Amino acid sequence: MERPELAPSQLYTFVVLAEELHFGRAATRLGMAQPPLSQQIRRLEDKVGHSLFHRAPGPIALTPAGQALLPAARHALAQLADGLAAARAVGSGVAGRLRIGFAASVALTVLPSMLRTFQEQFPDVALDIREMTTEPQLASLRDKGIDIGIVREPPADDPELRFTTILKEPFVAVLPSAHPLSAQRTVRVDQLADSPFVLLPRAVGPQLHDQIVDICTTAGFEPWVIQRAVEWQTVCALVEAGLGVSLAPASIRRLRLKGVVFRRIAPTDRRTRVAFAWRRTDANPLVENLLATLGAKAEDEPEVRLRSR
Repeated sequence: MERPELAPSQLYTFVVLAEELHFGRAATRLGMAQPPLSQQIRRLEDKVGHSLFHRAPGPIALTPAGQALLPAARHALAQLADGLAAARAVGSGVAGRLRIGFAASVALTVLPSMLRTFQEQFPDVALDIREMTTEPQLASLRDKGIDIGIVREPPADDPELRFTTILKEPFVAVLPSAHPLSAQRTVRVDQLADSPFVLLPRAVGPQLHDQIVDICTTAGFEPWVIQRAVEWQTVCALVEAGLGVSLAPASIRRLRLKGVVFRRIAPTDRRTRVAFAWRRTDANPLVENLLATLGAKAEDEPEVRLRSR
């Protein structure tokens, strides 16, 4: 890149003198003596190749060359000021673009309020929201495709990523409304042993998949999985069609499909967790501000509680 011919300081000196049309007043406004001011203007005129001011006895005035340079100089200085302000804003995390991945089920819990809170405090940050299951989010974080993820059941440890829990919620049984167990308020997990299951593929969320399977095996049976679907909404639609039952995070109840009911399960001690995920080496101030604004602290974990219906 070629070095600019005109330094910002020279342009600023020229603009001040063009506004004051008096070397003494311009020097006072610039906080400098008159001789250095005159020297700067001379150097600027040498670069332009023409005089910028008439210096005849009496008030100085802009030459035609000076009149042509003045609006361009003001525009250049304004652009520079805007660029510096933008750089400071991005550097401090109050402006810029933040790419956020989220698991679809999170949109039914904490995501809307979190985004609203952050946008209220940082209106100049553009949010790029991308719906992704957990494993693609983790891969995208490693590849720097997104800046922060909101994942369900993150891995216990990762050399490249950090996690902090923001929500814990229980599981519910997802049943067709015509299922014999739909009349119960609470369903024992072992009562589902003879029912076919609809589950997420393990590849899109290994930890969550294995946790659901473990709930079943702890109850004494291996789930008989006959259908798989990537999104929870599709899982519930397949349940509604009578293809099977499922176990899902409690937030899935907000889907409110007509042919599906959601019931407590017993035992009730199992929880699925939602966490922020970000790169360990990332010093992105936007990520830091998001975490700080939303108070994402591992020691402060809210919990979704089921109410009797």
